[in-house]
Amino acid sequence: MNQNCAQPGCSGAYGGDGYCEECGSRRPGTGPVASFSAPPANVSVPVSAAPVSATPVSSPTGPVSAPVSRPTRATGTQPFTGTTRTRLGGGMKDLPPVPIRNPSEAVLRDPQVPENKRHCGKCGKPVGRRGPQGQPGRLQGFCPHCRNRFSFVPSLQPGDTVAQRYEILGAMAHGGLGWIYLARDRNVGDDVAEKWVVLKGLIDTSDPDAIDSAIAERRFLAALDHPNIVQIYDFVRHPDPRTNEPLNYIVMEYVPGRSLRDLRRTSTDEAGQPAPLPLSQVLTYAQEILPALGYLHQQGLLYCDFKPDNVIHVESWLKLIDLGAVRRLDDNESAVFGTPGYAVSDDEIINHGPSIGSDLYTVARSMAVLAFEFHGFSTEFRNHLPSPRNEPLLARFDSFHRFLLRATHPDPAQRFATAEEMREQLIGVRQEVLSVESGHPQGTTSALFTPEQRSFAVPDNKTGAFTPVSGHDVAHALPIPLADGDDPSAGYLATLAATDPLEILHELKNAPAESPEVRLRRVRTNLAYGNLKAAAINLDQYAATPEGAADWRITWWRGVTALLSQQPREARRAFDALYSHLPGEIAPTLGLAAACELDGDVTAALGIYSRIWQTDRRYISAAFGQARLLAANGHAQAAVTVLDSVPPTSNHYTTAQLAAVALRLPPQTVQGIGPLRDAATRIERLDLPTDRHHAFAARILLACLHTVTATGPQTGPPVLSSALDERSLRLGLEHTYRELARTSPARADRIRFIDHANDIRPWTVT
Repeated sequence: MNQNCAQPGCSGAYGGDGYCEECGSRRPGTGPVASFSAPPANVSVPVSAAPVSATPVSSPTGPVSAPVSRPTRATGTQPFTGTTRTRLGGGMKDLPPVPIRNPSEAVLRDPQVPENKRHCGKCGKPVGRRGPQGQPGRLQGFCPHCRNRFSFVPSLQPGDTVAQRYEILGAMAHGGLGWIYLARDRNVGDDVAEKWVVLKGLIDTSDPDAIDSAIAERRFLAALDHPNIVQIYDFVRHPDPRTNEPLNYIVMEYVPGRSLRDLRRTSTDEAGQPAPLPLSQVLTYAQEILPALGYLHQQGLLYCDFKPDNVIHVESWLKLIDLGAVRRLDDNESAVFGTPGYAVSDDEIINHGPSIGSDLYTVARSMAVLAFEFHGFSTEFRNHLPSPRNEPLLARFDSFHRFLLRATHPDPAQRFATAEEMREQLIGVRQEVLSVESGHPQGTTSALFTPEQRSFAVPDNKTGAFTPVSGHDVAHALPIPLADGDDPSAGYLATLAATDPLEILHELKNAPAESPEVRLRRVRTNLAYGNLKAAAINLDQYAATPEGAADWRITWWRGVTALLSQQPREARRAFDALYSHLPGEIAPTLGLAAACELDGDVTAALGIYSRIWQTDRRYISAAFGQARLLAANGHAQAAVTVLDSVPPTSNHYTTAQLAAVALRLPPQTVQGIGPLRDAATRIERLDLPTDRHHAFAARILLACLHTVTATGPQTGPPVLSSALDERSLRLGLEHTYRELARTSPARADRIRFIDHANDIRPWTVT
């Protein structure tokens, strides 16, 4: 018969091995007390969750499809310092500042760990849970699974001093390696200002050699120097007041703000109801913090456990905190820390190991948690995203959805290759979201594409009629991917003087190297020459090279080739794939919109044209595309509104206005005087050549005459100096036709206009 446990409050009994099956304590007289021990190398316990995976067995494999050259848009973040309390930079200046938090508010009044979050620091299994009769779980004891001692009672109390320097204010939180404390540095500060620091358990072990090794291994963190990364000050050792065993702490900068998790938890909508953070705010946070991860990656380090809990917003800046899971890129031995719901799958860690791609994966998952109601993100949706059918935000912002899909792609090789590349695309997505949320276009210059070469399907500037879109026109109007300035042949290509395609192809034979830029220039030149077969062969040859396999520009030129080949469906596939790869770029979406229109999918084309124009007023082709499709579907007024948004500084402003006038003059229809008066006002405002002015004036007066003839004279101001009665309008039309005859260079046109004038003039009775 098993003996009942002698520990106070424990209802368990000692098993055959001499340990309590409930609390894990040893039976008196059976041997030494189990000591604190380090987790085994193949078990990793995140701060707030169970282990993610075992030790990685291999490095990431396969290239990530990424731009050959990845220049970045301008950015700026100034760190908070002891003398500078605010800063402007990036997009943080547009967010409400988070006040500096009083240190006394950061500590817990009654520090406790909920039973459902009590896990063994060694094996990660549940401990300290309620007994079979419902009695409260133990706060201290031994794990019944691995016999490791556990304690959920803070070992340091307010007023304790660590290393004769750090005076404890209280416990702030509980992590995987114990309690985290706020302390005052007694060696720094004065009566006016005090320096507060954070003490966090470094390793849970009493083995002196393991302690020394762990501290030496983590000292590299103190050398990190980035404005968005918490600073490491010191490593100290202090005896546990209960057991007198040494406990080891890392001393870090105290960031007096609020975590993104806390901001998300307290976020409300305009009605005061709980709501996710605005998407633009989430994108701004990611845009600001990605350089910190990029810095770690450049130092050969991985963060591993990125989540909203580990980013602090204070005033107008962000700090990445909790470096406990940071590891070296080439480390294939130590435990991998992560949090389910944010971290990649166990299979990926086992098969590929942690990587830059897995780090960026956690950023994307965190963005999703902050931006929408991501229920089940750590369970049902642990390794994938909800469908746009079930999450309206993803349906509303397709670019954001595609951004998340690429960043969390199951294949690590398909994710963003660097934090810089991810941030570049994120900036484009953010500009789109800001444009939609504010109602004001906020597009930025692309670092990967030129502007449009020219606008396509521009309305006829003589009649204002819309021009049907053509694949050839689109292909020669779309932006062009920028060349890689670091290409071995970049200097040679910049000196090419030839303009004739055949001469360029001949000069390319003399290039110093068959580099990617030489290959792509050959593709472009063959397309310009009209030799589509040769261009396709060039693309296939380049795609077979290691450089080509990772160059997204091959997909771009395949899309352009498909447009020239009158294969809109193939072009659509190419541009759609590129949109998913570069969700922050407008150029692929412009090609996709045109391909959808050519393929007969008006709904898709209209939606994409509209979003482009809403984001960036420099893409005039999108404005004409949106107006053209609206007008074709009977929404003339909506089309006019789009045309009116073409800025006066645009070379196509006059053309857009003439198209708006043409929409006010539908043929063979009795029109209300209001739209006709509006058309006349537009014509008088534009600085048109005389003949074109008279041509539109004649169309407007003729439409007015049809209306007056059908409905009778109209009151109000005259239109183009003609009163709104039949006689006055006929006289005005006669005069306009004679002016057209006078200014027309062709004899046949002069005769035709004279005949119109004679036919339209008022009858006279003699």
